[in-house]
Amino acid sequence: MITVALSKGKLLEPAIALFKKAGYAGKSVSAESRRLIIECPEKDLTFMIIRPSDVPTYVEYGAADVGVVGKDMLLEQSLDVYEPLDLQFGGCRLSVAAKQGHAVRERLSAKLRVATKYPNVTERYYNQKGIPVEIIKLYGSIELAPVVDLADRIVDLVSTGRTLKAHGLEEVEVIAESTARLIVNRASLKMKHEEIAELMARLRRRRARPQQSPRVNKKRGMR
Repeated sequence: MITVALSKGKLLEPAIALFKKAGYAGKSVSAESRRLIIECPEKDLTFMIIRPSDVPTYVEYGAADVGVVGKDMLLEQSLDVYEPLDLQFGGCRLSVAAKQGHAVRERLSAKLRVATKYPNVTERYYNQKGIPVEIIKLYGSIELAPVVDLADRIVDLVSTGRTLKAHGLEEVEVIAESTARLIVNRASLKMKHEEIAELMARLRRRRARPQQSPRVNKKRGMR
């Protein structure tokens, strides 16, 4: 039996839909379910519904054989998992944003204050640019940080950009594109190679066409 860790939130419904198309999920599997573990013995699968930030950890340590998680989480955590497949849904951008018309000058003589849920990605990005930063880690309402002068900029996921615009912010740079990825525990790939290889092949055939977030004319960073 294969154990699959699915991310709660925006990626859950399209992930379940993809597994159903591939023949791996029955009617009992639903995004509306309150259960955290859903067993599908007729499909030889067990689904776990957990926080997106926890999915890579569950897979790395073998509590789940495979998982579905956004590329943004993989960039932030850098855990030892196999990433064989872009599932091509949940497209968005990991971007830098600032107040409209108030882009901060990037000078080496002064630290830039950046609020984010992605401190590791943010630190790597600005280190590569040679810009000193003070990182303020937040867990929600990132857009408020520049509005109340808590930070000069933010690093956050952007899809349509409407939330940024509503708070008087604009994208300054795009660090990376993010879509949902299938990740696999390295030991599970060896011990359950035939089953996992078939799962990957069926998901690959059933996934949607490549999805990109709306185009923006900003500089790209890491991918």
